[in-house]
Amino acid sequence: MDVVWAAEAVKDAQEVVQVSGIDSTTLIKVAAILGAGFCMGVGAIGAALGEGYIGGKAMEGIARQPELQGVLTRTMIIADAIAETTGVYSLFIAILLLFVI
Repeated sequence: MDVVWAAEAVKDAQEVVQVSGIDSTTLIKVAAILGAGFCMGVGAIGAALGEGYIGGKAMEGIARQPELQGVLTRTMIIADAIAETTGVYSLFIAILLLFVI
């Protein structure tokens, strides 16, 4: 049943492309731009949530044991850098989508 639905969807998409006069390269470019935007949106949200959670937990730890402030801050910065790699990876993929495809 899914194969039949997919075949009908492809046929409908081909009819829309033929009626509107959009060529395949334009359609691929539009899909790449939308994909890059989605990639950056999800990647940025994930990194922001992770960094906020890490910062909040570090503040809780510093509030409980102020004498460990240096150790907790150093660990928090390393963890933030690791969480930020998600955003950097999504930026890299978005740039690939925009300029390579």
